[in-house]
Amino acid sequence: MAVEELQSIIKRCQILEEQDFKEEDFGLFQLAGQRCIDEGHIDQLLEIIQNEKNKVIVKNMGWNLVGPVVRSLLRIEKEDDKRKCHFLLLDLLVKLCNPKELLLGLLELIEEPSGKQISQIILLLLQPLQTVIQKLRNNKAYSVGLALSTLWSQLSLLPVPYSKEQIQADDYGLCQCCKALIEFTKPFVECVIDNKENSVENEKLKDEILKFCLKSLKCPLLTAQFLEQSEEAGDDPLKCFASEIIGFLSAIGYPFPKMIFNHGRKKKTWDYLEFEEEEDKQLSDSMASLAYLVFVQGISIDQLPMVLSPSYLLQFNMGYIEVLLQRTEESVFSKGVDLLENGLLRIEDNSLLHQYLEIKSFLTVPQGLVKIMTLCPIETLRRKGLAVLQLYINKLDPQGKYTLFRCLLNTSNHSGVEAFIIQNIKNQIDISLKKTHNKWFTGPQLISLLDLVLVLPEGAETDLLQNSDRIMASLNLLRYLVIKDNEKDNQTGLWTELEKIENNFLKPLHTGLNMSKAHYEAEIKNSQEVQKSKDHCSLNVGREEIPNMPPEMQLKVLHSALFTFDLIESVLARVEELIETKTKSTSEENMG
Repeated sequence: MAVEELQSIIKRCQILEEQDFKEEDFGLFQLAGQRCIDEGHIDQLLEIIQNEKNKVIVKNMGWNLVGPVVRSLLRIEKEDDKRKCHFLLLDLLVKLCNPKELLLGLLELIEEPSGKQISQIILLLLQPLQTVIQKLRNNKAYSVGLALSTLWSQLSLLPVPYSKEQIQADDYGLCQCCKALIEFTKPFVECVIDNKENSVENEKLKDEILKFCLKSLKCPLLTAQFLEQSEEAGDDPLKCFASEIIGFLSAIGYPFPKMIFNHGRKKKTWDYLEFEEEEDKQLSDSMASLAYLVFVQGISIDQLPMVLSPSYLLQFNMGYIEVLLQRTEESVFSKGVDLLENGLLRIEDNSLLHQYLEIKSFLTVPQGLVKIMTLCPIETLRRKGLAVLQLYINKLDPQGKYTLFRCLLNTSNHSGVEAFIIQNIKNQIDISLKKTHNKWFTGPQLISLLDLVLVLPEGAETDLLQNSDRIMASLNLLRYLVIKDNEKDNQTGLWTELEKIENNFLKPLHTGLNMSKAHYEAEIKNSQEVQKSKDHCSLNVGREEIPNMPPEMQLKVLHSALFTFDLIESVLARVEELIETKTKSTSEENMG
């Protein structure tokens, strides 16, 4: 019935001129053709499409059947013999129909699905889509751009596989699509390369490919995780995709050194300004992704001029590192840490000039590392952040270290980080006293730095438990200074500032310890009484209330706090004892 109905419509249209086809004819043709497909009359439909008499009708109306053919294909099992006939029908329609109408029809089909069907449709239609675009005579660049933009938009909806197992399973088909998309794009890249005349149309095509490459660098490559370098690179589809994308950029006249080293400059040597001005943030993500792929993954790194110094490379990468560290996805900010580590390992210790810290990113990047160290839920990343921050400190010259220490002490707001910085200050003082004297960690400059260290942020009211790491580090530094620097030599300037240190640090610490111990002893007494009544109650630890804690756990927490105060008190007593001994000894020497 469906076949007869289609033949009847075609018979009526055969006597009409092409321009006389009505909208009603298109609709009836599509309905009848779809019924033929649904009822399994593919062989008869193939005969009708292949009939030379129907050539004009098929050219104008046949594109309407592409959707029904594709949807039917998705329903058929892969092993089913019917698929062969469906593919043959699809190929015929692509060959015979109006390419302009076909292009729009195919793109609409690509935009329809969601979830796992996205990759199925893309893999099914990439080859027909490529064929249709190559048949177009006009506006080819626009059509390529429209197709690539549509394909990328759909691919960006797919989850990016994270682990080796996920990459190999490729449940959502992203890896397969990336590989197929490269094959889809290659002829258009070759078209740009082969056209030496630099016509307006060729420049437009180059721009569309550039847009696609930059978008691909952001998604999926910005969040993509790559297999270990020791494993076969050919087994990593996303790394292969990245390599091809960077290859495309170079082929169309945008090699990565040209792009990376000129992005962000006021005067650029690559001329695609429109994209940069419109989507600067997106471009920054793409450039950061490109920098990571080149320097950390080593893709096309042989294009890098050998004359560039390590500090120069770090300077240009620092902006990209900042972009990566600002992202909240672990898969992205971890790349920032890796890119920073890669740059720092090329530089000798103590050789990174302090003038670099006048560049904003050279201070914001270590602050980004601090956020990872204190806020990231993954321990390995927290440890990596700490190790790379120490590496960064090691590379700076003395004045650079001094400047960074001041910055982090003022901005970190974290006792553990401040303790880490204070330990580094102690190490630099030790080097200055034992090996190489420098003015930044002795005398007036050091005293200015110690003013940030040997002080309680809120005087006697400071939360000693919350700040215990910082306080212990400060006391240990002070103990070191008293032992290593004699009052007579006073290389560090400590002894002339002793009264200020006592007033700003030691005396308030005594008062704070007495207040804190009294508070916690009272809490212990209260908790013991509650324990007798077998009840639960809230507990104040520091300035935080911990509700409904079992009494046994309460006592454990409270005794732990008291132990911390005792530890602080014992170090404080030792420091004061050393000060008294040193000052007494100096007085006796002066009297003698």
